[in-house]
Amino acid sequence: MAVPKRRQSKSRQKMRRGATRWRAPILKTCPECESRVPSHIACPSCGTYNGRKVLEVDAL
Repeated sequence: MAVPKRRQSKSRQKMRRGATRWRAPILKTCPECESRVPSHIACPSCGTYNGRKVLEVDAL
């Protein structure tokens, strides 16, 4: 098994661990109803994806 020859410094260790921090999800705007939706997911409020209707949404 490979073993590191030298110890990593504290700053390099922190830089590596900084990449795993939590980030807020990126939300896109639905072109049909202007609601905020995650990308690559059909809009839950109007049921459209990529410009066409893919879900039947019941009105409340």
